[in-house]
Amino acid sequence: MRCQCIIYFTIVLLGLVLYPVFAKPPSGERASPNFIYILTDDQDLMLNGLIAMKKSLSLIGDRGKFFEHAYVNTPLCCPSRSSILTGKYPHNMGVVNNSLSGNCSSLYWQKYHEPHSVAAILKNRANYTTFYAGKYLNQYGSRFTGGTAHVPKGYDWWVGLKGNSKYYNYTLSINGTNLPVKNLYLTDLLANYSLAFLNQRFIENSPFFMMVAPPASHSPFIPPKRYANKFPGASVVKNPSFNHTPHNKHWIVKMPPKRLPNNITILNQIHRRRLQTLLAVDDLVERIVLQLKKLKIFHKTYFIINSDNGFHIGQFGQPWDKRQPYEADTRVPLLISGPGVGKKILEPHPVSSVDMAPTILDLAGIKPPHHMDGKSFKKQLLNKRNNIGYKFVFMEYWGEGAATDKSVDKSCPWGFDTNVTECSSNQWCKCQDSRNNTYTCVVEFKDELRFKFCRFADRERFVEAYNLFLDPYELKNVYPRMNSKQVRYYNNVLNKFKKCSGRSCKKL
Repeated sequence: MRCQCIIYFTIVLLGLVLYPVFAKPPSGERASPNFIYILTDDQDLMLNGLIAMKKSLSLIGDRGKFFEHAYVNTPLCCPSRSSILTGKYPHNMGVVNNSLSGNCSSLYWQKYHEPHSVAAILKNRANYTTFYAGKYLNQYGSRFTGGTAHVPKGYDWWVGLKGNSKYYNYTLSINGTNLPVKNLYLTDLLANYSLAFLNQRFIENSPFFMMVAPPASHSPFIPPKRYANKFPGASVVKNPSFNHTPHNKHWIVKMPPKRLPNNITILNQIHRRRLQTLLAVDDLVERIVLQLKKLKIFHKTYFIINSDNGFHIGQFGQPWDKRQPYEADTRVPLLISGPGVGKKILEPHPVSSVDMAPTILDLAGIKPPHHMDGKSFKKQLLNKRNNIGYKFVFMEYWGEGAATDKSVDKSCPWGFDTNVTECSSNQWCKCQDSRNNTYTCVVEFKDELRFKFCRFADRERFVEAYNLFLDPYELKNVYPRMNSKQVRYYNNVLNKFKKCSGRSCKKL
């Protein structure tokens, strides 16, 4: 216990010593709103992923808008986070997966995209003080790209997690200084750093942008000890797509076993532990909100809670992961409160990750740059009337094969196959991805219409299409019943999307 306390005070003191050097308060009176963006990891919307965040729903959801149709543009951490930070689609960044070769936190990313992040623009064009704490991009801290000494341009306070999500035994970059941490729960430590940032005197009079990215609810699903016994009776959500034998879906979903075994104890455990990790995020949100209220600036602050992608647990007989084009993987929580936002409003207007950066800039009074692909939804956010309107939401994904023989369990019946990956005996050898699990999708919203059309880049040119208004769980692929005119229409839309950039994306 004494050792943990020493580590904690060392971290706090290091922060207090380093931060004033990097975080020089801007001068002048406040002229713009603040922003706090809580970005969770793999938090689902469709499987009750918000039931662990009652305080957040009360403090933010009840004081703002809950977006019914918030999507990611790709259901994978690094490319999705890259879109959130830059307002650009993955195909315009070249960020296609979680690897360095897939441009995840690569030198190319650092040179051409980090200087144009939402934080960098807020800082350079409106004198915002900027803060980031938690998971950044999966390859952040790699020795091939500058290690933890690299601090992305645009941030005054930088508390970056090295690598992928962890809860204990992790390494942080404190403004470029390497700091190993062993026994402190990461989400709680991020809350401490967040409060340290908010405790600066100039915060009350100068605009700031805070992004806090806890590891929850990503694997390895480790809750804090205080919540290890919560949700004792929680079990996986058995919605209509749970363990549903797939028909007319892409082959990676149909591969054996088509149905999960009767004993699904491990799925229940994963669901329960994911909820337990999110309880710590709920505490983090509460602590930040209370501090904002203490400083009397909560009413001047846009507070955003969002996730980088969704998650499935048993849907269509798939054990647990993301990567697929279905609602569980691509539809995520989005709660926003702040100046001018109505209270307790269920917002039907569709938005996606690529829209977040331009919306934040618009709310700050900055015209979003032309190079951003996303569209600001400021008008919809500040409008108290519910209106879906007309819009396309686009998604894209690049399937992966095995990088090493560790990606395919040797005990699985097919042995090592470079065309598939994430094949584990713990998941009944059902592979989670394949090289030809590469697709582009469009979801069209028009009045009551909500229609999804997905085209796979494989030899079969496989297509899946769903009327989400009539079939929200995507049980019936209606593509075989579509007429040629409808097919041409959606193919044309997808062709334009794949080539779009900046203004041409906004016109879609």
